[in-house]
Amino acid sequence: MDKNNDVYTLAGFDQLAPEEIEHLMGLCKDQLDAFLMKRSDPWSHRKRSSGYISGTKRYDVLKRAHFRCELCGISADKKALEVDHIVPRNKGGSDDLSNLQALCYTDNATKRDRDDTDFRDMAESYNHRQEACSFCDIPSGVLVERELAVAIADQYPVTPLHTLIIPKRHVSDYLDLHQPERNAVDQLLQVRKQAIEAEDATVTGFNVGMNCSEDAGQTIAHAHIHLIPRRKGDVTNPAGGIRGCIPAKQHY
Repeated sequence: MDKNNDVYTLAGFDQLAPEEIEHLMGLCKDQLDAFLMKRSDPWSHRKRSSGYISGTKRYDVLKRAHFRCELCGISADKKALEVDHIVPRNKGGSDDLSNLQALCYTDNATKRDRDDTDFRDMAESYNHRQEACSFCDIPSGVLVERELAVAIADQYPVTPLHTLIIPKRHVSDYLDLHQPERNAVDQLLQVRKQAIEAEDATVTGFNVGMNCSEDAGQTIAHAHIHLIPRRKGDVTNPAGGIRGCIPAKQHY
């Protein structure tokens, strides 16, 4: 740390990567938040109205987006990124990571000005369940749960530790998921991948896939994603992987 009069500068700051700078900013904001809370938080009225997100959570969102706008793809070092509530808080949206996305300031402003989606209906849609659907009635043995999705062990595993990731809303397949649900599914895929690797050191790869429609092999009309651990030598020739859904096309 260098000091010039009353100004402190972090040595080597100009050599840090964008993600390292964002992380430091997040830590500083968290410290400022803690200080303000001790001082009765005089800006609390702004936090309630503006959809305030802590520095740590902001960093998590930007890191997940690899420090690029999730709409246009521009990098954080070219245009400042903001954390956006996909479903706005005043329409029932939560501060859960699955409802947050990184947008550049231009796209975030455009979204607010032009998006006329009835978010009240969208928020309610997450509660949609269908009677007699085996996945709407969340099975026992949940491994991990999030606000919008759960992970369970597959009852008929292709390999040991085969996991299913299931959105809670009744929706036919992955291609019809809302973005917050896709975020929740991605989080659970990562959580289970790490847990499986920690539990079984022989796992050297994964197949991740979903069947969309009966003609593609779907047997339960509720979206679910397969996370299938693979181990060296579990089949004679694994080349082609998911192409094996049509056996004659697996190897090429």
